Amino acid sequence: MPLVGQPAPDFDMLSTKNMKTLDEHVRLSDYRGKWLVMFFYPADFTFVCPTEIIAMNERLQEFKDLDAEVLGVSCDSVHSHKAWINTPRSENGLGGLDYPLAADFTKEVARKYDVLVEESGQALRGLFIIDPEGILRYQVVHDMNIGRSVDETLRVLEALQAGGLCPANWKPGDKLLEV
Repeated sequence: MPLVGQPAPDFDMLSTKNMKTLDEHVRLSDYRGKWLVMFFYPADFTFVCPTEIIAMNERLQEFKDLDAEVLGVSCDSVHSHKAWINTPRSENGLGGLDYPLAADFTKEVARKYDVLVEESGQALRGLFIIDPEGILRYQVVHDMNIGRSVDETLRVLEALQAGGLCPANWKPGDKLLEV
């Protein structure tokens, strides 16, 4: 089970980084030197999942401005990811995407991050923020029926980058606690 403050579990998965060949892997080491916001979602072509993936995509520049990369992960195949990305939003697709989706087809990574529901073979909505040195700094897991807040994810990322004690309801620009 991953623990905040410990090295993030390593991974190596096929991704949609190269939509033509679908042969490009993503590895934890690829993100060294940058923050990584990695989130698991239950399945392609579902209902809550595209709302989250599209919301992250719409705010991607804000993550990039914070020197962070975004990576979505499910236990679907990379071919399913490609079909979903290429399907118009009006037909329950993503209609394009500016960050990769990774295929944890073996479910190994979902197990390592302790988000796999063995009975269904799907991942819970786990979100992990990993720092530039590969240390897990934040994790939250939601039920499959509850979408995550991009605002909260960005707030937590900025709080982690603030380098101090952030009180409850801290927002970027607020003062840090002084001890």
